[in-house]
Amino acid sequence: MTGGQAPVASATPAVPGQPVRSGSRAPDRELLVRRGLALSYATALYNSLEGLIAIGAGLVAGSVALVGFGVDSAIELSASAAAIWRLRLDLDAERRERSERLTLRIVGALFLALALYVAADAVRTLVYRELPRESVVGIVLAALSLVVMPLLARAKRRVAVAMGSAALVAESRQTLICTYLSGILLGGLLLNAVVGWWWADPGAALAMVPFIAHEGVEALRGRDACGDHCG
Repeated sequence: MTGGQAPVASATPAVPGQPVRSGSRAPDRELLVRRGLALSYATALYNSLEGLIAIGAGLVAGSVALVGFGVDSAIELSASAAAIWRLRLDLDAERRERSERLTLRIVGALFLALALYVAADAVRTLVYRELPRESVVGIVLAALSLVVMPLLARAKRRVAVAMGSAALVAESRQTLICTYLSGILLGGLLLNAVVGWWWADPGAALAMVPFIAHEGVEALRGRDACGDHCG
């Protein structure tokens, strides 16, 4: 080295078969799995509490929409369990592919089970004119879920797309649909409480059905919601 020259850092030669490290690289798969698991556990915990409160409050008030919302929480809990199982197998490429297909179909079947339950219970309520009482607990719960669920769904979708998992994207959409159900439920409960429209409650429940059934059919067909973003 000649005097006055700054030492030049030697570049590390690239090793064939190994990725070249850069200053800003995408999160590795293991990190994405950890994020996905944390979000799925958080969703499962929230849905457990949400389901217990919704079903209890719905039975007290005689609200089919509120009970249906609680059953949706139980189904969402099952979907979270499927997502956790899928994530735990992710680092094994062969088992990942099998669990991906099975998880997508499990989530689709859970969507359809929810759609059938809500539709049958809402029709029964309309036929027999079972008048629900107002539920302040239900209104507060629906408003809280309207805030919490989109945050969880958005974070879970980001992880799912980064992982290229159609099954996990479908599960994140189930969480997002809980947002729609929260808004519909809140509207039905408020109309019943404020203006006494008893039919708004089962009507709100029936309005949930097309959203849920559509997602179930798409998942069972193996169609994902990634668009061009999933590899």
